[in-house]
Amino acid sequence: MKLKSNKKGNYARLKQKAFLQMLLIIVAAPVSVLLLRVILRGQIGDRIVQFLIHAFYLDNSDAQTIYQNVFRNNLEMILLLLTLVFLVILSLFSISWFTKYFDEISSGMDRLVEDSEDRISLSPEMDFMENRLNTIKDKLKRQKKAAQEAEQRKNDLVVYLAHDIRTPLTSVIGYLSLLDEAPDMPMEKRAKYTHITLDKAYRLEKQINEFFEITRYNLQKIKLEKETIDLYYMLVQMTDEFYPILSEKGNTTVLHADENLTVYGDPVKLARVFNNILKNAAAYSYPNTEIVISAEEIEGYIKIAFQNQGNTIPPDKLAAIFEKFYRLDEARTSDTGGSGLGLSIAKEIVTLHGGTIVARSKDNTVTFTVSLPVTH
Repeated sequence: MKLKSNKKGNYARLKQKAFLQMLLIIVAAPVSVLLLRVILRGQIGDRIVQFLIHAFYLDNSDAQTIYQNVFRNNLEMILLLLTLVFLVILSLFSISWFTKYFDEISSGMDRLVEDSEDRISLSPEMDFMENRLNTIKDKLKRQKKAAQEAEQRKNDLVVYLAHDIRTPLTSVIGYLSLLDEAPDMPMEKRAKYTHITLDKAYRLEKQINEFFEITRYNLQKIKLEKETIDLYYMLVQMTDEFYPILSEKGNTTVLHADENLTVYGDPVKLARVFNNILKNAAAYSYPNTEIVISAEEIEGYIKIAFQNQGNTIPPDKLAAIFEKFYRLDEARTSDTGGSGLGLSIAKEIVTLHGGTIVARSKDNTVTFTVSLPVTH
């Protein structure tokens, strides 16, 4: 209510000036009539008579008769005509004064798209419009910057993926050439080269799949097929699947959740959400630390939290972590570099479920919390 009242108050100065203009016209009209009436009946009448005598060589009585019949007897009509002329002049002045504001607004709108740091400035009584235009200009500037950053990240991603595809492909070709050119190669060495070639081929497949991921989530909207999900079993199954990856760095998972906890949603899509978050935790956790997963029902929502020990994420990066093509690891190593779509896709899926996903980072602890509504 307070905000609404403030918005209405923003027009006060313009209303006041418009009111004063109208009051001036209303007061000026009767005043001008009275003045003209006094003038025409005083010295102006005598001057008109003298003008007729000298201009048309009339005697005084004839001039007086003409003045009486033409001017004095039609005084009310003459006053009305003069008053109307006066009102038209004042109205034109008032309209001209008011239309200058439209010119200012038009000029201000033109400056919205200008690539300039200068603020839009209008007349004092138009401060409400000046504030709105500057707010829109700031918003457009932020959107433009965000679009440029997103486009830059996307371009960087294409370069990174192209480089990553070329590197394993070169290795695959190189090792296959060795195997082809040396048919009598010892079995032990051949097996070693074959294993390396297969490993590089898997890496190449991963990068190609990331390209398909980008295309798929840019061209189609995610559709949900909801059902009641055994959330505890899903999380247990997921931790088991990540065991080989986590064990390489000595990481482990701890699950705190009620065994009877369920959630209503798309099991495949929600598994994708939890998989992406857990993959992120595995990539950025300190070695030999625990990843704690907890789930509970709080105030009509199922809250699932993933907490890991890792470098504190700066606030600016934390704010952009769910944007498409955003990559936390700017250096992009082979182990941690991804397409930058995982968390963005997770947010889309959670939002479609009517829930939220947030990230917090403090004191070398990173927590992702997914909230899903309990109701169907």
